[in-house]
Amino acid sequence: MKIYIKQIEKRDFEAARKFALDGMHLSWYVNNKVELYFYSKYVLYLELTKSTMVLGAYEGDRLVGFLFANFRGDKVVYDSWLYRLYMSIVEKTMSFFSKDDISGPYDHANKEMLEDFMKYRPDGELTFFAVDPTLKGKRIGSLLLDELTRRKKGKLIYLYTDTGSTYQFYEKRGFTISGKRNLILPIKGKGLSLTCYLFSKKL
Repeated sequence: MKIYIKQIEKRDFEAARKFALDGMHLSWYVNNKVELYFYSKYVLYLELTKSTMVLGAYEGDRLVGFLFANFRGDKVVYDSWLYRLYMSIVEKTMSFFSKDDISGPYDHANKEMLEDFMKYRPDGELTFFAVDPTLKGKRIGSLLLDELTRRKKGKLIYLYTDTGSTYQFYEKRGFTISGKRNLILPIKGKGLSLTCYLFSKKL
């Protein structure tokens, strides 16, 4: 399988959204498939509007993985008032209908970890990263990280992940646990024990 890396194309945003569904437990935050579609699109736009690097891994014309990152001082690649309008509508709708405060404790834990980590003056954040779930184990994620390293050699980056995701991937790629918080989240009437991490690495 010949894979090459380039800037992700707009026509592949929908594929990227679907890849993210598998590894980011977005279904925790919604009640049905319709809500999941709109919420996953919201997450995609949220990360796009703050990312200064948007890499896609391609097999021919087919997107097979992606990596978004935000580096201090660089310009956002894809931004649009339409994306921001969509995000605003979804935020207001979710706040009106949502009964459980799931994202609040999670976001607070990430904020605390970042406040502790900022003393190291990181250069950027890996904001959004997923691979076609049917192609796991093909080193696509590693190829994307290799390209990020080639473009931003020597830069200190960080990312958020948790025990609900494949955080071991980052440990194998030389990332260090620079923050850790234990949470119990109210997921659809049940308490879910979760550990949040902030990983970091000098590329």
